[in-house]
Amino acid sequence: TYQRDAERGPWRYCLDSGANFALEQPRFAWTGELRPGRVSARRPLPPACKPNIPDYASTYAGSGEPRFEARHANQTAPPCLSPAAIAKARTAALLGRQILDLAHAAVRPGVTTDELDRIVHDATVEAGAYPAPLNYRLFPKSVCTSVNEVVCHGIPDDRELRDGDIVNVDISAILDGFYADLNETFVVGTSTPAETKALVKCAHDALTAAIAECKPGARYRDLGEVITAHVKKCGFAVDRTYCGHGIGETFHQAPSIPHYAGNKAKGVMKAGHCFTIEPMINMGSWRDKHWPDGWTAVTADGKPSAQFEHMLLVTETGVEVLSARLPTSPPLWWELP
Repeated sequence: TYQRDAERGPWRYCLDSGANFALEQPRFAWTGELRPGRVSARRPLPPACKPNIPDYASTYAGSGEPRFEARHANQTAPPCLSPAAIAKARTAALLGRQILDLAHAAVRPGVTTDELDRIVHDATVEAGAYPAPLNYRLFPKSVCTSVNEVVCHGIPDDRELRDGDIVNVDISAILDGFYADLNETFVVGTSTPAETKALVKCAHDALTAAIAECKPGARYRDLGEVITAHVKKCGFAVDRTYCGHGIGETFHQAPSIPHYAGNKAKGVMKAGHCFTIEPMINMGSWRDKHWPDGWTAVTADGKPSAQFEHMLLVTETGVEVLSARLPTSPPLWWELP
């Protein structure tokens, strides 16, 4: 692997949210057994994806600042998508689903998360789309891969997945000016502990329960009540740091959707609203902290975390899961024969 990618540059440890890199692993009070690996150099972008390249990857590439997103009117109020925009959302979400399924099919012991990044990057650009995480606020890769105690925003590196791990793969792509965003957590091999597998299933079912509440007139704040009620029954905890969000012409926009009970989220759902729900469920404490790379969020107690995310569209009568699994999607652990 090191020889194959040598022409793109050295493999190094990420620091400072992607602003700096080092040849030596940084010192840190690691909360669990996982350690960061070396990160490969940026993968090339073919001309075909040029129409979908965002401002943070080009004009402001030195900072990764999403200025178009920050100044967009959708930051203050979620739009009701037009029929044309809904068509774009469906197409982008379908591509995201297909890419996630490709990554899922590659998950097994011995595969590096950098290899998952290669699969995701290549599939995205071959479709003429842009991998949205790449250079977003200097994130160095095309997908987030979160292993074991990583809550979210794990950076793909040279660490091989091991039998008994869990790994979340978070796909985001830009196609025809519209963002897609979805993720799932997978077990690796056949030795994942029963409690960890139960955590993965709990995260999935908490998301499913929240989706069932989505319809015109539903309050965004109430989703946290539904998610927390289910997670408490399972004996786990909802991470309170991160939330779901509106999505469309920008990566992150209104509304903000916390996943915990007692939140103060504003607004009610209307037909045409497009957003994600993506609860992160921790086996122990809900608290998290960041690695020196500035991106990787890990549980404060080093215990596992699992997450599932769907991209949703509110309809006149309920909700459409734009990123729904396909008949061809690889099975999740409880769907295996």
